Amino acid sequence: MSEYYNYIKALHLIFVVTWFAALFYMPRLFIYQIEASDKLSPEKEILTEQLQLMAKRLWIIIGWPSSILCTILALILLILNPSLLQQSWMHVKLTFVVLLWLYHLRNHQMFKELQRNNIKYSSNYMRIWNEGATIILFAVVFLVILKSAINWIFGVFGILVLAILLMLGIKLYKRIRNSNESM
Repeated sequence: MSEYYNYIKALHLIFVVTWFAALFYMPRLFIYQIEASDKLSPEKEILTEQLQLMAKRLWIIIGWPSSILCTILALILLILNPSLLQQSWMHVKLTFVVLLWLYHLRNHQMFKELQRNNIKYSSNYMRIWNEGATIILFAVVFLVILKSAINWIFGVFGILVLAILLMLGIKLYKRIRNSNESM
């Protein structure tokens, strides 16, 4: 069992990486599409069509399959090693996994809206939204490595500090970008 367990764990980790890759890049494509909507014709239509195609391929070919395979493999790991469910750090991790799925599903809604050229959010909002996966990733990695439900509190504090630094970085980037555009 342990030989197969490690293969399943390795595959699970591979699909975690590909799922996060999709979740990191998808909001970037949303940002580019929102900014393309402010361009003049024909640039607006050309960019929008290309960005919609890129988003569709990323989401359908990588995002959804990775999320499903990652989850199926995680369930198999829990079935093979049910003692993990007795550990408090796993309860916290599974809470973050639920949050990750909610983030994924919200990205799917945004994807469908943008595929219909229905733009509801600013590019600045999307830059902040883009950090959601980063925060969840930090939390899950620290939980899995430390295997402690108490030490995760320090991790959450670190995540909050990270979130603040990311927000400040986004604001700084916006200022630099605006000053470069005005030159």
